Amino acid sequence: MALAIVHSRALVGSSAPAVTVEVHLANGLPNFQIVGLPDAEVRESRERVRAALQQSGFQFPTRRITVNLAPADLPKRSGRLDLPIALGILVASDQLPADQLDQLECVGELSLSGSLRASGRGVLGIALANRRDPARRALMLPRRDALEARLVQTMLRETLQAPILGLASLTEAAQVLRGETPAGAAGAQSDLADPVNRTDPMDLAELTDQTDLADVRGQPAAKRALEIAASGGHALLLSGPPGTGKSMLAQRLAGLLPPMTDEEALESATLSSLNGTFDPRRFGRRPIRSPHHSTTMSALIGGGHPPRPGEISLAHHGLLFLDELLEWRPKTLDALREPLETGLIQLARADRQAQFPARFQLVAATNPCPCGFLGTPQCLCTSERVQRYRLRLSAPLLDRIDLFVHVAAQPGVALLTPPDGETSATVRLRVTRARQRQQERQGVPNAWLSAQALDQHCVTTSAAHALLTQSAQRLDLSGRGLHRVLRVARSIADLDSQEQLSIEHVAEALSLRLPTPARAT
Repeated sequence: MALAIVHSRALVGSSAPAVTVEVHLANGLPNFQIVGLPDAEVRESRERVRAALQQSGFQFPTRRITVNLAPADLPKRSGRLDLPIALGILVASDQLPADQLDQLECVGELSLSGSLRASGRGVLGIALANRRDPARRALMLPRRDALEARLVQTMLRETLQAPILGLASLTEAAQVLRGETPAGAAGAQSDLADPVNRTDPMDLAELTDQTDLADVRGQPAAKRALEIAASGGHALLLSGPPGTGKSMLAQRLAGLLPPMTDEEALESATLSSLNGTFDPRRFGRRPIRSPHHSTTMSALIGGGHPPRPGEISLAHHGLLFLDELLEWRPKTLDALREPLETGLIQLARADRQAQFPARFQLVAATNPCPCGFLGTPQCLCTSERVQRYRLRLSAPLLDRIDLFVHVAAQPGVALLTPPDGETSATVRLRVTRARQRQQERQGVPNAWLSAQALDQHCVTTSAAHALLTQSAQRLDLSGRGLHRVLRVARSIADLDSQEQLSIEHVAEALSLRLPTPARAT
């Protein structure tokens, strides 16, 4: 046959759209042309494919070869289309049978010797798109990438009817098309084992590297705020002088979070795979990102050519810790406003758009003034300098933060006393139960309740409603601020296993909304 059609996939943002590789051989002067919006890496595949075919014992056709990558308006990048192009040439030149092509999907970069190189980026996204495709084709890819891709198959609890085949070379890919299964291609059953044992949702010893909350001496109000933030996924701002334990508290928030669901773990791992930082040993652990305050806007929200996820997307379903918040560039911080509201980031470029999920939990720490000792004899800051420092944090961004906690300095003797608080395991048990209530009731954490869902799930008593109405006027709460108070009160009620919001729940939520030295004017 003079025409062969091979199925493959591209990567655009966090999605992996299907690509059809059409290879046509015609009479005429020998020529090798690739069309369909290929970039330089794809165009260079001509030389890699030519050498790989010859080194693998196949003949390279001395004919006019046209390769079309459909759809034509979708940008094609990277060398992962080498394998489908090579197989298309072999089938079109009758060196391999075409019977198996429609049941296969393949990606992989070829070396000049014909071996397959692991891509290291986007493997989970490709595997997830392949598994969710109604066509249910078997997936062929480099052997090292297959170990990562089989993780998707395991987490989706799939059978092996559409296997993921890990191949070492073009020769093994040719064996598959001949109806053979190369040794080691299907993988051992042990390769498909769940890499993390999460059968017991209360046993998170293997899922967190964080130290214990009991290590923090004193600070009962801050510890209570951490529990509320963890139970509902709320954004938290800690303010106080240097050395009071703000960073220590923030780092322990991760140890209070409930385990990830299979879907959350796959989404988080897919974004890490796009960035080339996926570690199978950490699968199922909530990501914790703590970029330095000198981080650029594109590194924080994503970007580049091609667009790749930034810190906010790499923190998807996990924590984004911003220390020294008021040292960040104001424009960089303001870029967080839309993702905090919508849970995703959309990057628009002249030639394309990319979308990445960014449903992260923000926890930030800051000093109340440039020197950090506002209100004490040690402070040397003028009122104008303090005002300029606070204005680095815009009002719209502050309005999107749920909890404000002032972490006061503790007397030195308090640090020498034995631990006086609950352990992370004890608090995590309450948090996990509260989060389970939220999932059963509304399907999302309280921090992501929509305005319509608030009316349904945040029913208040008459006394609580009266307090909320009076406080909204006295504190001049915006509509967004009022909704955030309701979400926090909902989380407090869930910790108390109560369906209706009482006056105590609303009062505590309002107290965590009161001005702190970081936001007072």
